[in-house]
Amino acid sequence: MIQNKEKVESRIIIGADVAKASIVLKQLQDGRPVCAGVKTIPNKAADITKALINLGQIDLIVCEVTGGYERQLLEAATKLSIPIHRADGARVKAFITSHGVRAKTDAIDAYGLALYGQDRFHSLQNWTPPDPKREELQSLVKHRQALMDQRTMATNRSKAPNSHHIADFLNAEISFINTQIDKIEQQIADLMKSDATIKAQEKRLRAIKGIGPVSAHTLIAMLPELGHATRKQIACLAGLAPHPAQSGNSFKKYPMTGGRDLIRRTLFMAALTASRCHPDLKHFYQNLLSNKKPKKLALAAVARKLVTIANAVLKPVHISHAELT
Repeated sequence: MIQNKEKVESRIIIGADVAKASIVLKQLQDGRPVCAGVKTIPNKAADITKALINLGQIDLIVCEVTGGYERQLLEAATKLSIPIHRADGARVKAFITSHGVRAKTDAIDAYGLALYGQDRFHSLQNWTPPDPKREELQSLVKHRQALMDQRTMATNRSKAPNSHHIADFLNAEISFINTQIDKIEQQIADLMKSDATIKAQEKRLRAIKGIGPVSAHTLIAMLPELGHATRKQIACLAGLAPHPAQSGNSFKKYPMTGGRDLIRRTLFMAALTASRCHPDLKHFYQNLLSNKKPKKLALAAVARKLVTIANAVLKPVHISHAELT
């Protein structure tokens, strides 16, 4: 079991290991477990609310992203004005492993989440309910990308040797997927028109040469930090920030790691267009190639410039009447 021997500030932290049907709660007070056991409750709004009220004072709840099953806990805590943080699973796993723990049970995970909250209490950001329109847009954009990936796989299979045996099935599958993509893109277009703020953001992004409708919708949906982050932060979130890889006398090329895969893929496609039609970025791209930089690295640099420009144009300013119409 994880041990915390350092002196800690007095506070009550709840670690919540969320599953589809249940939630395991572990309580820490002043860095120590309140009791030897754990509390398991059904993952239902009424049961969660009752349990949180019965627990009394809570300074912070920490849970992980679990495919949406944590949503009822997040909403119940927010309604009760209890601070709650939705942690990145990889970071929590690394934190627990750093304490030498290899075993995995719901109780250990809940305790690890609580200790993670205790250790990083002042740096963790509280979860806030997302804007309903933006959340809907995110779901639509994710599903559209999933459909496009399925279409690509089906198209590739149709070109494989001996694919004529299943040609009718593949053609029907591709036709159905195309119909679904058309419907979802129409729904996205209708949603963009229904919200003044999103509509204004789309207009500003589309004004950047290289960013088309799909790129604009994806950036708005999947990168809500646009306009509120620094240049370095937005590049990291987009997965386009190079990171040092040096050890002793060994110096490697700075790899781009982390970030949001869909955003990175979208920006690379936008960079292909921008490298041909954006006056400044075209010149920037050609200069990199002239200096013997690989095409992939040059495109990555253009993509990084694009997301930086997008971040700048979405900085909070007064939205004019013309942008709303």
